[in-house]
Amino acid sequence: VQLQASGGGLVQAGGSLRLSCIASGRTFSDDAMGWFRQAPGKEREFLAYISWGGGSTLYADSVKGRFTISRDNAKNTVYLQMNSLRPEDTAVYYCAVKVGVGAPIREHEYGYWGQGTQVTVSS
Repeated sequence: VQLQASGGGLVQAGGSLRLSCIASGRTFSDDAMGWFRQAPGKEREFLAYISWGGGSTLYADSVKGRFTISRDNAKNTVYLQMNSLRPEDTAVYYCAVKVGVGAPIREHEYGYWGQGTQVTVSS
């Protein structure tokens, strides 16, 4: 299984970025997906979850109303649209495949991880 995340970069506070994660090696449309991030010196943090069909989503309070997760199963791709970015959003962002049946916010529910893409928000 390979997950290739892209779309990170440097943006000013208040700006937007859209992250993409292309999956291969599994039947993408069968998998729920999640986005996490990890800032320097901090633990990896859950951001957003989307069910296999896209009908169910879940967000961390820290990004609710600013970030939107979506997917295109025809393209084997999950997206994270990030608006109103803040300096505290600076981190490496990871996509992951949920393989467990527990709560989507739990990191150990995810069995496959992408390599991460750096997002830096300047003030």
